[in-house]
Amino acid sequence: MALQTGFSLSLLKKQLSKISVYFSILAIIFLFPPDCYAQLQDTASVFKLPISLDTFTVKSGFDVDAFIRRVRSDTTFYKAFKSMHLVPYTAVNSMSVFGKRENVIASMNSKTQQLRANGCRTTKVLDQKITGDFFKENGQYNYYTAELFDYLFFASEPVCNETDVVAGSMDVKGRGQNEKSKDELKQLIFNPGSKVSGVPLMGDRASIFEAGEAEKYNFKIEEREYDGQDCYVFSITPKPGYQHLVIYDNLTTWFRRSDYSILARDYSLSYHTFVYDFDVQMKVRTKQIGDRLFPTSISYDGNWHVLTKKRERVKFNVEITY
Repeated sequence: MALQTGFSLSLLKKQLSKISVYFSILAIIFLFPPDCYAQLQDTASVFKLPISLDTFTVKSGFDVDAFIRRVRSDTTFYKAFKSMHLVPYTAVNSMSVFGKRENVIASMNSKTQQLRANGCRTTKVLDQKITGDFFKENGQYNYYTAELFDYLFFASEPVCNETDVVAGSMDVKGRGQNEKSKDELKQLIFNPGSKVSGVPLMGDRASIFEAGEAEKYNFKIEEREYDGQDCYVFSITPKPGYQHLVIYDNLTTWFRRSDYSILARDYSLSYHTFVYDFDVQMKVRTKQIGDRLFPTSISYDGNWHVLTKKRERVKFNVEITY
């Protein structure tokens, strides 16, 4: 029998399965950010809503419209994460899974090393400690977040012929549904402000720069120092009364003033429907090493649930040394 919403029961089950993949991917998707093609097509538009500026920014004759265009077309963050695949590094990783009483029920702590040889990368585990039900009896991961964390962070087999070229890297032609789902959710993290069309029941709420959504947010630009470098800090927060009607609870980005490279970004996203809910906080830090920008610290704190699936409460942190 068809549901009143127009979904058949089988279609609803399919959507629930798809959503569970979406939000497990959301746990660690910022490691592989997409091309910003969705925003580049709109860089000529003028942002018409008021933006709060501190006194230093006002005195400098700051061009707000030009800054917003830079924000929406940024590729430096994307390139930084692609670049980390091309060099050796050592990572200290920690992941904890929490139960209903906020007690740790499973954990993984490891030290890994990315090796480069003959145009390929592989991951060597130097040390690893596991507690609780992190793995199933058959040796597979017991949690979606852990499974995808492994898939995206570790290369047990050689991965070859990668580049840090940004253009064209989001071409989804010929990709499977899981890959398309990943690309859709990546936009929440690395294309903030772009529409995410593939997540059921979300609508246009991710389009924070567009009419109908932008009016729900406060936008602020300040000049601050970060890690000894002058930066423009762009922050987005919900206006009073809209906290439960938006996706982004906070989005704060530190742009290096000299070239607008992203040195740090903090995210806080949440959304609740009768089918799924999620509450995720993330922090990413980057550093200039030679002529390239690399991520050096990644932290995640997420709580998500999809109807018919068990809730996952997971925190992880990665510290990277090049």
